[in-house]
Parts: sequence; structure tokens; C-alpha cells
Amino acid sequence: MKKNKYVIAIDGPAASGKSTTARLCAKRLGYLHIDTGAMYRAVTLKVIEAGIPVTDQDAVERLSSEVALRLEPGADGNRVFLNEQDVTSAIRKRIVTKHVSRVSSYPGVRSVMVREQRKVADGGGVVLEGRDIGSVVLPDADFKFYLIADDRERARRRKIELERAGTTIGEDELLRDIRSRDEQDSNRASSPLRKASDAIEVDTTSLTIEKQVEIILDHIRKRAEKTA
Repeated sequence: MKKNKYVIAIDGPAASGKSTTARLCAKRLGYLHIDTGAMYRAVTLKVIEAGIPVTDQDAVERLSSEVALRLEPGADGNRVFLNEQDVTSAIRKRIVTKHVSRVSSYPGVRSVMVREQRKVADGGGVVLEGRDIGSVVLPDADFKFYLIADDRERARRRKIELERAGTTIGEDELLRDIRSRDEQDSNRASSPLRKASDAIEVDTTSLTIEKQVEIILDHIRKRAEKTA
């Protein structure tokens, strides 16, 4: 594969497989992986810890401009640091999941995060994943992928993920959570969850992670061969 420093955007709803796929693609390419969802989760965690109501848009937006976020590569994905504190596990708590859609819907929060994400992507050699990377954050990305999956399958995946972390929640409850999250993300006024018109859609419902990675890398490989 030609050693171009591509900018790769991978979007999709919760539990569609984008985080693991993005991380493994980045590893195979020798690129930096940026989990933008983790950034919004970290801000949400800070809002909760500060005792600020998530409905107080002005206060949430002010706080988002004051936090210091840092992502570092780890064995199982990015380590997330909030004001120099490792919050990698804390941002996955259910209370954060419950409120992150609202916090991330505020234009002031998104403005701060998008600015930071674009800085990271400058120069290429990155795989960014989220919900609006190809449509808003990096509309000129070299490659755009949009991962989807059946919502029942996504609930099953989330259940396994939580059980590995020591939390047991019924699949039906998680299915309701996922559908609610989809509704909020798709209908927010600022940067809603949307498939970019030129994104390549990948249905991951019946795919292994390795197959998802291979599909994406194959698209990149073919373009690299054409331009070699």
C-alpha cells in the first residue's frame, strides 16, 4: 500500500463496531486513532462531577471550554485523560452514557471539540471515529465510512461489553437505551448523526471485527494502488 498520510473518517451509531474497527485499522496502517466519542464522554463526566445540570446549556458550554483533554494510545484503545486524570473507565459508566447525547448536542461544546479534532487531523495519518466526522468535522476526509447494524445486535454487543466491565444489564433495557440514543443523536440541531453523501456504508450486523477491518482496508488499498 502506498504510504500516503490519509485522513479516514468512520461514523455510525452506538455499538455499530466503529470504535474497535477504527482502532484496528489505525494499528494496521500505523496511524493515530482518535475516538471523538470519548472526548464528549469526558466532558459529560466533568459536568456530572461538577454537579452541573446537563440541562443548563450555558454552564455546560462554559465548562467544556475550560477542560483539558488528552488521548494516549493504549493496548486496548485510547487512554483518556481529563485535567491529567485517567478517566478511561469512568467515561463508560452508564450515567455518562445516559447524558452524553444531550451534552454533545450543545453547539458550544461541539465547537470546542471540533476545533480540537481538526487540529489532530491536520497533516493526515489519522483515523477518527464518531457520529459527524465525515459530515461535519472533516468533510474533505480522504475516506469516509458509515457503519450500521441491527439495533438488537447492537444491544447484544453492548451487553457483552458491559459484562466484561463487571456490569449486568438486561438486553431489552439496553435496546431501549440504544434506540433513545439514536433518536437523540439523529434529531439534535447541531451536527446530527448523518451518513455523509459520499460515505461508504458497511452493515456490520453479521460481520466479524476482522472482516470489518478488511473491508475498510481493502477500499484504501485499492485507491492507493490506483494512484501508485
